[in-house]
Amino acid sequence: MDWKIACNGFKQYLQLEKSLSGNSVEAYIRDVEKLIQFLKFGSVEEIKITPESVTLNNLREFLHWLNKLGVSPTSQARIISGIRSFFKFLILEDVVREDPSLLIEAPKTGRKLPQFLSVEEIDKLIFTIDMSSPEGERNKALIETMYSCGLRVSEAVNLKISNIILEEGFIKVTGKGNKERLVPIGNVAIKQIGIYKEQIRCHLKIKKGKEDILFLNRRGGQLTRQMIFIIIKKHSKLAGIKKKISPHTLRHSFATHLIEGGADLRAVQEMLGHESITTTEIYTHLDRDYLRSAILQFHPRA
Repeated sequence: MDWKIACNGFKQYLQLEKSLSGNSVEAYIRDVEKLIQFLKFGSVEEIKITPESVTLNNLREFLHWLNKLGVSPTSQARIISGIRSFFKFLILEDVVREDPSLLIEAPKTGRKLPQFLSVEEIDKLIFTIDMSSPEGERNKALIETMYSCGLRVSEAVNLKISNIILEEGFIKVTGKGNKERLVPIGNVAIKQIGIYKEQIRCHLKIKKGKEDILFLNRRGGQLTRQMIFIIIKKHSKLAGIKKKISPHTLRHSFATHLIEGGADLRAVQEMLGHESITTTEIYTHLDRDYLRSAILQFHPRA
């Protein structure tokens, strides 16, 4: 099998069987393309290497090549993860019998604490929004909803009006792998969504096919991921926040504030839509005063 056929098959596998988003599929394909680039130009072997003939030694040389290029350990680990998924696909398709990626060791990256905002910084961010403009009402509803529900930017972009169950205080979110989850939504976000829908959104000339999408641009089209990045960065700058933040920072803040408030880790996992509890555990970076008070309150020898 040549590399082009293998990559096309891998892409279909990720889309149809794994149900990954377009962005995730492209990221996996880029990882394989890096390996192809190395095998074509960077390998010490002169022979033409096909997907079936890749060896553990080839992959070790590939990792060394990435290191020489200055690729960070975190990026190297992600690329190796993509390569492993590729060979898992080749095993399933009976293209290869043995997986050469099984024994490759990805670099240790450590666990980086996510950047998050304090409650005061969230308030400052929202306070900078110009509420005299239609976009201001929308932006406030957007930020309140993302922070209230811990949404990924793609989940906010695709949030449907029909999935907002206001009478019960929940929204239905479609996350990674098209997995649906119910997330509670707070009263402040509910109120702001109501204002946006009744006073701003109802006056837009909505584009065909976007009637059920909640957050729209001024031309009645769906907001893009890039637009939400611009909105968040603009208001963080106006608020004088020096941290490097993105829309995902609101999700980190949501999880951090829940954990600090004493929420159960499993409940937070469910609300974030994490497949593994270990992903959620990173949010237990609580301040020392909170940890000390928790020990004094609950430990039998305190």
